[in-house]
Amino acid sequence: MAEQVDINIPKLRRYIVIGVVVLLAIILVKKSFIILQPTERGVVFKPYSSGLAIDDVKGQGLSLVAPWNQMIIFDVEEQQIEETMDVLSVDGLSISIDVSLRFKPIPDQIGYLYEQFKTSYAAKLIRPELRSAVRQIVGQYTPEELYATKRQEIETKIEDVTREILTKNNIELKALLFRSIKLPSTIKTAIEDKLKADQEAQKFDYLLIKETKEAERRRIDAEGKAAANRILSASLTDKILTEKGILATEALAKSPNSKVIVIGSGDGGLPIILGGNN
Repeated sequence: MAEQVDINIPKLRRYIVIGVVVLLAIILVKKSFIILQPTERGVVFKPYSSGLAIDDVKGQGLSLVAPWNQMIIFDVEEQQIEETMDVLSVDGLSISIDVSLRFKPIPDQIGYLYEQFKTSYAAKLIRPELRSAVRQIVGQYTPEELYATKRQEIETKIEDVTREILTKNNIELKALLFRSIKLPSTIKTAIEDKLKADQEAQKFDYLLIKETKEAERRRIDAEGKAAANRILSASLTDKILTEKGILATEALAKSPNSKVIVIGSGDGGLPIILGGNN
């Protein structure tokens, strides 16, 4: 016959209650101690008292939060979104633009950011404002300016407009960049052909200017030489030529070669050298 086991019901109930209490305590303690990473910030929402503690931003490390309150955690490291959109140029041409934007929430302002947009600020604020700025600025330019001649200027204007709006809403814009600009193939080809023609024209103008300057340099050089020759000719009087002839004759007379010199028989009374042998 099986042995009957006596179970102390009151004692068992007491153990169960103690176990449940311990378990709840562990859960509450675990929920109350929150560790924030270096790239995180937090604000506390107190549903049963003061609500959102906007100015009390929790930094990295351990934070103690009452179990009935909620810690709202924000990632404050730099992030990036990409947006592809079709926009119209000033002349009504549809252009596809792929834009990337790098940003980060301003850490000590995340309470205000959460109050306005909760944690979905990228979808509610950044993307709509980026699209609006791109359409507004691109609509002031031609396809050629957007594709080639004024691309950097357009990027800068879009970035400035977007930065102003995001800064007012507690977000720091780090950079904005056009990843790609897609035009209809016929328009793209026409622009590229025009740019090539412009480059050839600029090259021709450069060579023309260079040749013109070289011709001017040669003309000035020739005029300088002609002027020098005129001055030299004007300075060579008969007296000077006679003196130079005498000096040359004296130099030859001193040489070891045999020669016959007839004094005063040449033009202007200069000596005549008849010859000589080594």
